[in-house]
Amino acid sequence: MIIKKLCKNGNSWSLLIPKSILEGFGINPVLDKVSLEIESDGIKIKKLKEEENNNH
Repeated sequence: MIIKKLCKNGNSWSLLIPKSILEGFGINPVLDKVSLEIESDGIKIKKLKEEENNNH
């Protein structure tokens, strides 16, 4: 388990995700997009499939 704090970013809040986690899921933060889904006990972050990545 990794415990992180949120960081203030303008009028929003950011969460820094370690490079090793992104690499583990095959997420390239420069090229890929992710979706955020609100669940009852947290937020699910998923890499968009390539065709979804190109359409948004």
